[in-house]
Amino acid sequence: MQFPELLRLVRRGWVTLLATTLVGVAVGAVAFLTTTPVYEAKAQLFVAVKSVDEGSAVEVVQGSSAAQLKVKSYVGVITSSRVLTPVIDDLDLKTSPAALAGHVKASTPTNTVLIDLVVADTDPSRAAQIANSISKNFASVISNGIEAPTTGGSSPVSIDVLEPATVPTAPSDPKLAVTLGLSVVLGFAAGLGLLLARRALDTRIHSKADLEAITDVPVIGTIGLAPDIDRHPLVVHSKPKGPIAESFRTLRTNLQFVDIGASERSFVITSAVPSEGKSTTAANLAVAIAETGASVVLVDGDLRRPRVAELMGIEGAAGLTDVLIGAAELDDLLQPWGNNGLQVLPAGAIPPNPSELLGSVGMQALLAELTGRFDVVLVDAPPLLPVTDAAVISRSTRGVIVVSGSKRATRAQFAEAIELLETIGSRVLGLVATLVPSQEVQGYGSYGAYAAYYGTTASAAPLPNRPTARRSRSETSGPSPA
Repeated sequence: MQFPELLRLVRRGWVTLLATTLVGVAVGAVAFLTTTPVYEAKAQLFVAVKSVDEGSAVEVVQGSSAAQLKVKSYVGVITSSRVLTPVIDDLDLKTSPAALAGHVKASTPTNTVLIDLVVADTDPSRAAQIANSISKNFASVISNGIEAPTTGGSSPVSIDVLEPATVPTAPSDPKLAVTLGLSVVLGFAAGLGLLLARRALDTRIHSKADLEAITDVPVIGTIGLAPDIDRHPLVVHSKPKGPIAESFRTLRTNLQFVDIGASERSFVITSAVPSEGKSTTAANLAVAIAETGASVVLVDGDLRRPRVAELMGIEGAAGLTDVLIGAAELDDLLQPWGNNGLQVLPAGAIPPNPSELLGSVGMQALLAELTGRFDVVLVDAPPLLPVTDAAVISRSTRGVIVVSGSKRATRAQFAEAIELLETIGSRVLGLVATLVPSQEVQGYGSYGAYAAYYGTTASAAPLPNRPTARRSRSETSGPSPA
């Protein structure tokens, strides 16, 4: 997973991260309050080796060097039973030398003759007593035992206590700041792990990156999720300077470079499964293309659940099905929309045999006629996996544009849809990611301030009047604004 995608994952799952972090802090606080505090008492010892001639500088240096060599081995002597057994007896401790050694640490700073002694215990007073008792017994073991001359006399090695242990006033463990800091880190890490696991188990398509991982077909558009899309589906018209309207214009621009050089510009717009935003995409794309002055016809080829008439605000009782069965002429059913060159052919009545009608010779002839009369033909077709209608229509057009809604289809479903089109020889010209959270939409279209600054679109015109009767092809200027 790339870093930008990880950031988006964190941004989407901030509630989960906050919850796990708070749980981690709560667990850490409970652990801090229930953990028995441990105190550390510290003492420091000085090791000296007497020289034969204490007045000679050479002897002094040799004695210091000898002390540095000896002190390294003395560190291990401190935790030996020879030192710790008398300590246990002196203080009447209920433990063994081996157990006590686990609470004792001895170290020597580099190039010194010092020994740092640290004793940990749950009782601060006892920790200091043990440290001071170890210091005394260690000095006795070295001077009167290990380093005692065999010929009698005093030992050349002396152990002096530079800093005796004092009773510690604050526990060394646990520390509140460390405990809570570690709890925050572990809680956040647990939340992040949960998000990553959930993301790995979630096979739905979320973003452009998911589409690019499935197929080599280019993603030619990324459309954000408008919060009021149900009330105002034609965002290119209702909010022409908004970021989502700019995303549709970016799609329009990219579509010009798809199959460049082709004289026929007819496209089927479909999706893998329902509710991915294909009809809304087709309607807004048609309006966006018409803004450029091109002649556009939007055909509702979804004869099972038609939505174009509803989206465009036109009468949909008669339309494509009437043309295909010969009940009406095409020019009588094309409805101009707006003041540009956009015309709409609604689906009409829902027939009992949609696939047969869409795969008929009449449908092929109709699409050929529309392609010859209009600069761009857009056909809104049903989803690919539930029915074969879109695949059937695609063979009579230049190619297919597949819409993929965020969190709608799974990767397997989308891959199956693309494979279906490729199997029958349909050309998949581009993909459009829709319903993408606005903060994830990249490009010019995601920044309304830039769109407003450059003023790429005039202010929105009122929606056209709903036509009350069939119109002839001569009424290409469309109804007057309301």
